This record gives sequence, C-alpha cells and structure tokens, in this order.
Amino acid sequence: MDPRLSFVTLVVRDLRASRRFYIEGLGWPVEFEREGEVVMVRVAGKLILSLWQQDQAEGELGPIGRAEGAMPFTLAHNVRTEAEVDQVIAEAGKAGASVASEPVKREWGGYSGYFADPDGFRWEVACNPGPLGESVL
Repeated sequence: MDPRLSFVTLVVRDLRASRRFYIEGLGWPVEFEREGEVVMVRVAGKLILSLWQQDQAEGELGPIGRAEGAMPFTLAHNVRTEAEVDQVIAEAGKAGASVASEPVKREWGGYSGYFADPDGFRWEVACNPGPLGESVL
C-alpha cells in the first residue's frame, strides 16, 4: 500500500458554524457541498478537508464520542516565516477561532502556535526550519 492521505474528515456539531468559520471567515473555497450534511475544501492537490455534520456522520460511523480537552491529534498549517505564523493565528482569531497557544519558539527549532476551530479541533500554525519544513510548502 502506498502511503497516502486523501481526506481528513472533521465530524462537526454545527455544520453552519463550521462553514462560517472555514469558508466565510478564513476564505477557503468550497470544492463540494451538500447542504446540511457536508462541506469539502481542497487543501492540497490530492487532499480534501471534509466537514461532516455529526448526525449525518453517525449513520455511517456509529456513535461519536467527545470528551473535555484537546483531541488526541492536531492539524497543521505550515508557513515560511514567523511573521506569517502570527498573521495566520490573528486571521483565525478574527474568523472566530480561540487561540489555544500563542506562537512561541519551540525546542525543536521552529516557531508555532495553535488555534481551535468552533468544535475545538486544534490547528498548529508553524514555521518549520530545514528540509522537511520546506518540503511541505
């Protein structure tokens, strides 16, 4: 099997709120939409972010569990400079995100901060030095 990720699906409590945040707030373009069910955004050449209304998702996935605190994964948005990290965190805040962690220099050599979308999904915004960081831009 080839290593590949085609879709990242976030099961959301309120699709309208998520749409307002990602599409209207952040300005991301809709690739596909079925009203009240799903909104999809192409985030890379062959990668789709899917926002799936929870009651619609449960029919296929089964019961959805949620707990307090950060979910056990993060999504990342990498940029070229530290100033861009600050800018993206600020834009997300204006769109309705809460800042989970202000940007700071990290022990691993980069600079990053985190915001949470309306459902609490954590997005890291990072400037990663070196070849691996460059390879994802």
